[in-house]
Amino acid sequence: QVQLVESGGGSVQAGGSLRLSCAASGYTSRRTCMGWFRQVPGKEREGVAGIRSGGSTGYADSVKGRFTISQDNAKNTLYLQMNSLKPEDTANYYCAAASSSTCYSGSWLLAVIAYNYWGQGTQVTVSS
Repeated sequence: QVQLVESGGGSVQAGGSLRLSCAASGYTSRRTCMGWFRQVPGKEREGVAGIRSGGSTGYADSVKGRFTISQDNAKNTLYLQMNSLKPEDTANYYCAAASSSTCYSGSWLLAVIAYNYWGQGTQVTVSS
């Protein structure tokens, strides 16, 4: 059974930085893409950053130039480095993994429906 466990969330002032981690385990099938998503109560979950198995990445316009996604395959860990944080970045952040090739195509990399494994989330709060 695939397990994704996020860590690294917390509270920070605007302009600060955080690094989220996601430890993955239990894979018995291929892993095509991994991504970070976020959700605010009352709103839909949205894609923040994604990385394909070949290493190509994609970002939401709102975080481009501030967030960086990376992975350490030896450690089975996904990261999200978040710099220059803004109050509007406040959300519960989720790690996700995909086993189909849907996420390889363009904007599907950041589409919730393209992912079939999810972590429990970690809260990020940015104060002004």
